[in-house]
Amino acid sequence: MSDRKGDPPARPAALPSATATSPTAGASLLFLREEEMRLAQDLMFFAYRDFTNAADLVLEELGLGRAHHRALHFIGRNPGISVSELLTILRITKQSLGRVLSLLVSRGYVVQTPGRADRRQRRLSLTPAGAALERQLFERQRERLAAAYREAGGAAVEGFRRVMRGIMNELARAYMDGAEQAAREPRARPA
Repeated sequence: MSDRKGDPPARPAALPSATATSPTAGASLLFLREEEMRLAQDLMFFAYRDFTNAADLVLEELGLGRAHHRALHFIGRNPGISVSELLTILRITKQSLGRVLSLLVSRGYVVQTPGRADRRQRRLSLTPAGAALERQLFERQRERLAAAYREAGGAAVEGFRRVMRGIMNELARAYMDGAEQAAREPRARPA
């Protein structure tokens, strides 16, 4: 072991002995080292920055922000969603969501209707203008995601999904289970 500058840092003592007996025994745990976790965190931050930036440019032109985008996304994915359900998904305060929805409703992107069983409940849906905006934002981000998926390949995409699900809390995973199930079911065609 050397303390000279320029020499590679010494490896932990346990690592060489684990890899000496089996090439995969220690190597399978290398991704759990702190530096690997730091690199993963860097990747998440940069990916989030660039993924959201694709839509930010459109949002900025309209005087909207990411909170508006998230609301449009989940309302579009769940037509007729209640305000309470949207609050649960977004994990923001009722006051924050109120500001977001007020602007989206006043601009004609979202419509609120009373619930069928409980008239006090507010159900949210996108208007045609809201659906067009949500689609435009989706297409911007879809381009970036599709390019990354193509470059990584199918096995990597499945690994990515597993990692993302592992990061999510149980409620988010349950939401995704429902979304994935709905995506697999054939859609009814209008008569």
